[in-house]
Amino acid sequence: MTLPVALTGHDVIGQAKTGTGKTLGFGLPLIERVVVKADVAAGRATTEQLTDSPQALIVVPTRELCTQVTNDLQTAGKVRNVRVLAVYGGRAYEPQVEALKKGVDIVVGTPGRLLDLAGQRKLDLSQVRALVLDEADEMLDLGFLPDVEKIITMLPAKRQTLLFSATMPGQVISLARRYMSQPTHIRAAAPDDTGTTVANIEQHIFRAHSLDKVEMVSRILQADGRGLAMIFCRTKRTAADVADQLTKRGFAAGAVHGDLGQGAREQALRAFRNGKVDVLVCTDVAARGIDVEGVTHVINYQCTDDEKTYLHRIGRTGRAGASGTAVTLVDWDDIPRWQLINKALDLPFNDPEETYSTSPHLYELLRIAPGTKGILPRSERTRAGLAAEEVEDLGETGGRGQRAAGRNGGGRGGRGAAAPETPAPAERPSRRSRERRRTRGGSSVADAPATPEVTTAEQPTAAPAAPGEGRSSRRRNRNRRNSAAAAPAVVETVAEVVVETAAPAVVAEPVAETPAARTPRKRTRKAAAPVVETVAEVVVETAAPAVVVEPVAETPAARTPRKRTRKAAAPVVETVAEVVV
Repeated sequence: MTLPVALTGHDVIGQAKTGTGKTLGFGLPLIERVVVKADVAAGRATTEQLTDSPQALIVVPTRELCTQVTNDLQTAGKVRNVRVLAVYGGRAYEPQVEALKKGVDIVVGTPGRLLDLAGQRKLDLSQVRALVLDEADEMLDLGFLPDVEKIITMLPAKRQTLLFSATMPGQVISLARRYMSQPTHIRAAAPDDTGTTVANIEQHIFRAHSLDKVEMVSRILQADGRGLAMIFCRTKRTAADVADQLTKRGFAAGAVHGDLGQGAREQALRAFRNGKVDVLVCTDVAARGIDVEGVTHVINYQCTDDEKTYLHRIGRTGRAGASGTAVTLVDWDDIPRWQLINKALDLPFNDPEETYSTSPHLYELLRIAPGTKGILPRSERTRAGLAAEEVEDLGETGGRGQRAAGRNGGGRGGRGAAAPETPAPAERPSRRSRERRRTRGGSSVADAPATPEVTTAEQPTAAPAAPGEGRSSRRRNRNRRNSAAAAPAVVETVAEVVVETAAPAVVAEPVAETPAARTPRKRTRKAAAPVVETVAEVVVETAAPAVVVEPVAETPAARTPRKRTRKAAAPVVETVAEVVV
């Protein structure tokens, strides 16, 4: 019904049930009307009519539908060598731009990527003579109407416009009136198919508990005669969870939802089409236009939002005259929503029967063998699985993997620059090694002056440190850590032995000083450190027996408490004991 009207160039609104061939309903007229080199060679067109810019534009709501329409049109246009290009997000821009430069006849794309390429002047829409909006109502539901209107304003005013969908709400009709010229509304249905749903789809509605749904689905998937099956969920998280649980139970399951990258989504669909995976768990992104041969069962894991979504979901089976089975599991909370859908579609399932995974009528209605459990027997696990299908490198832009690659050194735009190398822990100086300093008798080893070399017999005994001096040294060491500018605390005890004449060994020990009472003072950072020197000299000029000078016990003066500041300069106290023989 559509072909003769569309071939003449008139605007068409096509409405038909799912699985009736709407893709070729608008695809064949486009392939026939574009001008290719064969037309010039046959004399049906002139050389001026040839162009490398797109002559027809097809706008679709989802990426999966975009690839499917492109494949169908490439197959149908092989004889005339019609160049068809798919333009959608999730893939790299460069291959699509290169294909546009080489020249295309028909472009199939999603609204977002079409607007991107048109805004960058990579896509020329000035030569488009035919526009097709496939699944127009879905584009309205997904909020694509502003983008579609922007695309329409870029097209020539004189063109052919075609709208195709299984459901035509009032918004689509108003859009048609605004942008179409005297459209012909074609509504196709079989004479014996009077209902809104496809007659050869067997429908079952069960009231099920959410904790028992996975068990029910596992037993439904083992029904007699079950081929490929599609399970629809309302949310992305639910789809991922159900796919994981079915995989653990032994089923070859894949998932298609918005949280997956485009490569993983196409991998799951390819595996499903090739038979490596026989269960596809998906959200409503796969409910529109996806045509896979051999789908016998569709399971609505969660109740749909409205009747249009229900029609498109169950329309994945029973396509092209085949029969199928649709099972819908409704929660107790979703009963009012389902009753509205049931009334809108005029179905006889207003009060679904309460059903569990062990209910006898579930086995009887769906032809499940008695004794079937929720785990697939190992003898029936014959599918290769999702891992057998390779993931195609699509050069995805802006995805999670790209951001991770940028962090790891493989991102675009210099984001993956190598980070400066950090020293190994062994190469870093130890904080404790910087702070601790070795002392000898309360004095710093590094700060003590070099002493003259003497023989073993001439070396004096070490002078013991006064109790007050040891505490002062530790306290000043702490001050040194607190302020880099503070003068280091130095307590020096120097014992010099000068031997002028032959004499017995002289053991000289420094006389302990009696420090004067200190008055409290407020220290500043730049204050000069006072130096107090006490020199004890013992001179022995004649030969005499060994003289031993013992230190006098120190009576430290009482110290008055004082207020410390961080930037105080440490006093330097030097005690020099000099023995001249």
